[in-house]
Amino acid sequence: MIMKKYVLVTLFILVFGFLNFNYIESREVPGSAYDFSFKDIDGKELSLSQFKGKPLLIFNSASKCGFTSQYTGLQKIHENYKDKGLVVIGIPSDNFNQEPGSEKEIKEFCMVNFNITFNLTKKNDVVGSNAHPFFKWLNDNYDAKPKWNFFKFVINKDGKLENHFSSMISPSSKKLTSVLDKIIK
Repeated sequence: MIMKKYVLVTLFILVFGFLNFNYIESREVPGSAYDFSFKDIDGKELSLSQFKGKPLLIFNSASKCGFTSQYTGLQKIHENYKDKGLVVIGIPSDNFNQEPGSEKEIKEFCMVNFNITFNLTKKNDVVGSNAHPFFKWLNDNYDAKPKWNFFKFVINKDGKLENHFSSMISPSSKKLTSVLDKIIK
């Protein structure tokens, strides 16, 4: 009798586990960062699939933030790593009430003050129910989301989150650059 219960319980666990596994596998969750697209600052399609196999450094930004000076260090990272394949993408956002400008104003601000040459997107929500699907994917799959402006997300060549860094970590930080050096190889 005990053996029968054991067999039935085991069978139930196996069947339930199999069904649950199939359900999880069949969910429509994008498998990598390369599955997402943005509109660039000029309104053109910026599909991350064009960067497949390249590492990405993606960050949310704002022009009126105490961390806005990090644009200088992020531009330097772009210049130092672009020939090694790193793609840097800034995502302006007003989620923290520090990016009131239009795309035209944001672009002008970045060009005049920081001579930005990396990719910038149109303004996007990065947190909350209206967050861009990329940021929902980060949060749902990696429990990683911006808690303020200039959160940095390092995506490896497989399109998976390698690491993420708060606003407090400057672009020149060894913590960040060592991760970049690791994934570029």
